[in-house]
Amino acid sequence: MRTENSNAPILEVRGLKVAYGGIQAVKGIDLTLRKGELVSLIGANGAGKTTTLNTLAGVVPHSGGEILYAGQEIGKLPSHLRLRKGLALVPEGRGIFTRLTVAENLQTGAYTRRDTDGIAADMEKVFALLPRVKERLNQVAGTLSGGEQQMVAIGRALLSRPQVLLLDEPSMGLAPLVVEKIFEVIHSITREGMGVLLVEQNANLALEVSERAYVMEGGRVTLEGTGKALLDDPKVRSAYLGEDIAELAAA
Repeated sequence: MRTENSNAPILEVRGLKVAYGGIQAVKGIDLTLRKGELVSLIGANGAGKTTTLNTLAGVVPHSGGEILYAGQEIGKLPSHLRLRKGLALVPEGRGIFTRLTVAENLQTGAYTRRDTDGIAADMEKVFALLPRVKERLNQVAGTLSGGEQQMVAIGRALLSRPQVLLLDEPSMGLAPLVVEKIFEVIHSITREGMGVLLVEQNANLALEVSERAYVMEGGRVTLEGTGKALLDDPKVRSAYLGEDIAELAAA
C-alpha cells in the first residue's frame, strides 16, 4: 500500500522552459511548494516571474521541463482543467470583469464546480475573510477602488476551492494599509493549508512574509533560501532592497 508523504510538494517544477518565438523567457528553473507554505519569486522586471506563474496556470505553454501537481504531470492540461484540479491564478492587474457586479465576478470563480451547497458555503467563507467584498456585492466591479478589486480577484480565485494559489503582484498600486490587509488574508489562507506562490515586486515585503523564496534573473533561478536568509543576504539587499554593499560592510 502506498503511504502518502505529507511533506511532499503539492507543486513541483523541474527544468521549466518557456519561449516566446526565439526568445527564451524561462531557462530551466526548478521550484517546489508545499501545502500551507508561502513561497515568493522575486527579481527585476523581465526576470521571468510572471511568465512562470502564467505557465504554471496553463495560460502560457512551456517548451520544456515538467510541472507536477500532487505528484501528477499537468504540463499538457489546459488551464480550466488545472483550475479544476486546484491550481488558481490571481493575475497581475487583477483581471476582474469590470462591467460585471462583484457578485457576478465571484460566481465566475466557481464556474468549474457543480456543488451548489459547497459554493454557497465557500462564498460565506470569502465574506468572512473579505468583509468589504460582501459590502460591495451588488456594485459594478469597475467602480471599486484598486484594493477592493484586488480583494474581489482573490475571492474569485478562492471560490474555485484551490489547493495552490498563484498570486501575481498583489500589492501593486495599493496604499500601505490595504497591502497590510491583503497580506493578512494571504496568511489566513496558508494557515488553512493552502500553498501560495507569490510574485511580488516589493522584495522586502515578499521576503519578510515568505517561508522560502527564489531569486530570478534573466529567466533563471540564481538564489534560493528562507525568506530571512535572503533578506540578510548582502547581494539581495544591494540588488533588490536598495541598499549599498559598501554601506552594509561599514555598518
